[in-house]
Amino acid sequence: MSRLPIVGRVGRHLARFAAAEQGNIAVIFAIVLLPVLSFVGAAIDYSRAVQARSAMQAALDSTSLMVSKDLSSGTITTSQIGSKAQAYFNALFTATSALPSVSIAATYTASTSLGSTIQVTGTGTYTTTFMKIAGFPTLDVGANSTSAWGLVRMRVALVLDNTGSMAQDGKMAAMQTAAKSLVDQLSPLAKTNGDVYISIVPFAKDVNVGDSNYSKYWVDFSDWDAANGTCNSRNSGGQCTSWTPANHNAWTGCVVDRDQDYDTKNTTPMSGNAGTQFPAEQYSYCNTGSSSYLQPIMPLSYDWSSLKSRIDAMKPTGNTNQGIGLAWGWMTLSTGDPMNAPAKDTNYTYKDAIVLLSDGLNTQNRWYSNASQIDARQKKLCDNAKAANITIYTVQVNTGSDPTSSVLQYCASGTDKFYLVTKADQTVSVFKDIGTSLSKLRVAR
Repeated sequence: MSRLPIVGRVGRHLARFAAAEQGNIAVIFAIVLLPVLSFVGAAIDYSRAVQARSAMQAALDSTSLMVSKDLSSGTITTSQIGSKAQAYFNALFTATSALPSVSIAATYTASTSLGSTIQVTGTGTYTTTFMKIAGFPTLDVGANSTSAWGLVRMRVALVLDNTGSMAQDGKMAAMQTAAKSLVDQLSPLAKTNGDVYISIVPFAKDVNVGDSNYSKYWVDFSDWDAANGTCNSRNSGGQCTSWTPANHNAWTGCVVDRDQDYDTKNTTPMSGNAGTQFPAEQYSYCNTGSSSYLQPIMPLSYDWSSLKSRIDAMKPTGNTNQGIGLAWGWMTLSTGDPMNAPAKDTNYTYKDAIVLLSDGLNTQNRWYSNASQIDARQKKLCDNAKAANITIYTVQVNTGSDPTSSVLQYCASGTDKFYLVTKADQTVSVFKDIGTSLSKLRVAR
């Protein structure tokens, strides 16, 4: 039998060994490929699930805010929260191909010192494409959003023009309708007494602080005493030599601007300091017997029906002094005399605002009958009020040919807070916009 040389046999064995080694590499590659593909596939699946969760979060944020607004405004009841939340979410959610079915749960927590909340939670299941190879056919996806209100309390002064020109073009009636609608819009936001306060400040040249305050120290009767009383004797030239001032209970309740610069501030009046006090005037339009009786200021209140009754009682009369109305609007938001706003609870944040409506340019205050001089005092007042974190909304009802009021534009706390009304019936929609701005809620995750 012939035999291969030793060298030949060794070469053949080495060739077989090489072939065996190539087979091993293929096996190893096949073993390694599975986890590599699983890793890449997991990254793709996870990325898609994260995108779906982001879309869920955005929809939940909007849902919680919208449900909160509905509940706080009285549009829905607590029993409707769940169904309303699901309906809002279904309309807002965009990643339905990744999460075709998302369950929504909404939880309402009533007002406490921490505020009322709506928490909306969403849960869904993402079906994986690659991770199922590794034994993970689905991924749970969830998110939640909380909308809170009650942490912010509102105090709003409605400073309303009661001057004679408001009788024209239906302006007074439209303002009264708008102001009452604003009361109705804001009052449902109060879940407990004190969450929302509103004051009413009718103004003309003067404001009426109420004749029952005739004995209060903060009313300065110096000028009033000199103008109201009885002359007991006169000299040969007809000059009065003996004067008896009238009893202060004959005062009809109106005051003029304070001494400068107190007319631009909310300084609490001080006994013995006439500059800080409010000068009484026997303004004819403050006489309760007048058919055009300037209504007294109504301090901050949550007696909604009484607030609306005061608005209904307003009559157009007298000249325009926006500054004195604005000054007293600020005073109604201030603690201490004369309006004594309730003390603020440190557990809450407060939003103080003034809504000033006027139909014309300034015509008369205590010192001037020139619009530019009156405006200059008012601008100082507005600067001081805004520096004290008072948000000012201004509305000019301009149904005639008056120029756009520069001082009302200046006083507004931003260009979006000045409104120009050219038809009386627009006043209602403007006040609705202001109410929406005031009642805006926040989303807290």
